[in-house]
Amino acid sequence: MCGLVGLFDTREERPVGRALLEAMNDRLYHRGPDGSGTHLEPGLGLGHRRLAIIDLDGGDQPLFSEDGSVAVVYNGEIYNFRELAEQLRNRGYRFRTRCDTEVIVHAWREWGKDCVHRFRGMFAFAVWDRAHRTVFLARDRIGIKPLHYAVLEDGTLAFASELKALLLHPGLSRELDYRAVEEYFAYGYIPDPKTILKGVHKLPPGHRLTVRRGAPVPAPEPYWDVPFSDGGTAPDERAAGEELGGYLAEAVSIRRIADVPVGAFLSGGVDSSAVVAMLAQADDEPVRTCSISFGDPRFNEASHAAHVAERYGTDHSVQEVNPQDFDLVDRLAGIYDEPFADSSAMPTYRVCEQARKRVTVALSGDGGDENFAGYRRYRWHLHEEGVRRHVPQALRGPLFGSLAAVYPKLNRAPRIFRAKATLESVSRPSLEAYLDNMGVVPDSIRARLFTPRFRQALQGYHAAEVLRGHAENAPEHPLSQVQYLDMKTYLPGDILTKVDRASMANSLEVRVPVLDHHFVEWAAGLPPELKYHRGEGKYLFKKAMRPHLPDEVLYRRKMGFAVPLDEWFRGPLRDKVREALLGPILQDTGIFRREALEGLLEQHQSGKWDHSAVLWSLLMFAAFLRQLEKEPVVAREELHGDYATP
Repeated sequence: MCGLVGLFDTREERPVGRALLEAMNDRLYHRGPDGSGTHLEPGLGLGHRRLAIIDLDGGDQPLFSEDGSVAVVYNGEIYNFRELAEQLRNRGYRFRTRCDTEVIVHAWREWGKDCVHRFRGMFAFAVWDRAHRTVFLARDRIGIKPLHYAVLEDGTLAFASELKALLLHPGLSRELDYRAVEEYFAYGYIPDPKTILKGVHKLPPGHRLTVRRGAPVPAPEPYWDVPFSDGGTAPDERAAGEELGGYLAEAVSIRRIADVPVGAFLSGGVDSSAVVAMLAQADDEPVRTCSISFGDPRFNEASHAAHVAERYGTDHSVQEVNPQDFDLVDRLAGIYDEPFADSSAMPTYRVCEQARKRVTVALSGDGGDENFAGYRRYRWHLHEEGVRRHVPQALRGPLFGSLAAVYPKLNRAPRIFRAKATLESVSRPSLEAYLDNMGVVPDSIRARLFTPRFRQALQGYHAAEVLRGHAENAPEHPLSQVQYLDMKTYLPGDILTKVDRASMANSLEVRVPVLDHHFVEWAAGLPPELKYHRGEGKYLFKKAMRPHLPDEVLYRRKMGFAVPLDEWFRGPLRDKVREALLGPILQDTGIFRREALEGLLEQHQSGKWDHSAVLWSLLMFAAFLRQLEKEPVVAREELHGDYATP
């Protein structure tokens, strides 16, 4: 795993400043502490930080073709690189290393932009083709690895693994994107392709971008999508279960390739336990597993993890997380670079920190809920869709909206008794309702929270536009539709971002076998009833894992990976959250109504309502603004300078 940066003059061949390029590269030290490399030539600068995983003595980057005409900087792992190397050798290409990086160079020369179709793995990379005066950027199909880019006013294309490297560029505007702010408070993260800053973009998953000097910079081009197929005859359940087990075992097996210690996260949930079971059965040595425990039994899965560890004889390590572990609050802003409101980033950081003491590569179970319909919100969505599809919106809106208005708000009661929320949800169109069900700050609170000036600046823009855009390509079945939407938004924007930044902050590579694109494509072709069946999510996945895992792991209630925010904001973080929300850092933005902030605080800290998710999102936004003020900028005189002759 690594970090990359680049500067490309899209208009002419002005020299790139060495000091600027090296400063940008050094900002990504945490992503690659094992080595550093830069290359400059007229109109181009490439930088790379290396975390050595395969071919420890070779594979330094930027890596060039033999004739020096093609170079690559790359972050990720291509698991089928040996097979591709053999194909390319048969076509006359010569290899000087044993690493997957060189495969990208020759694959580009052989197949051009279609090389991405050959790669199996997680990746973000930039290819420089001198003969064609072209920079080619690509990101893996699922979005496991990040890539940010911006086209600056002077025609420079700047790109980097993380936003913090781009922030050093004196030509980069730090103006907030108000639409991204609206999206952040709705989703708890900023979905691709936006970032919090105007003019800076994330290359979306499954996209590529070809930029030629002297030509306008085009929009990114999609090269892959999740191929959901809801029709056809359902396969034999037993045979499908065996096939699922085979896919998972193979996806785990190919992710064992490394020249450094490999282990796995073990939370005690279904997905991580399944990955550990497959890994343990494929390895002769005890698997090194890591988990964390919480003092609060509502969040503690340590006993279930220990059960799986004992069954498979893993070399298991458990670290207890301090229930008052809020020292990370301010650090998270520096790790994520933009507002990020998933509080499970805190325990995720801690488990990565623990794992790095024992391994350099860790396998995780991320992606199982999206692939096999494991989220509880899918159940409620299907129930609500049953009503929506039988009652027209023209009747449903007024009827259920009126009922919701008179029903008491019982937000601390179990979901089954919170009819007000259900009635409000059913009264809305499907996508807006799903956003409110899975989002962080509901529409009703955002309406009170934002100032009239800010709402005017949005010009009617609503965060649901993100889902509407993706829904144009989504399957028709209501379950497959929300799975598809989550794979386009929540999975890359929240889950994979959380793991990438937390792991890379600890110089740890995390691999996700459940998101192997072959496995994802196979799962997408299953009928919905094999994923969600009679109230049970992950139906086929759990049945397929029964020979490998006990029922008390497979069929227990899902716990999640959360922290006790509600108690924190009434106790040890009471003053901190009040200071952050009512202090000048938020007030000076002109985005938030002070009386709304005071109301949220009073309702939460008095115990009347649980606004912990809303308050956390505001706390993280304030932490981001403080961090942005402190971000350094390279002096403008370092923008251009001497360059090395290639």
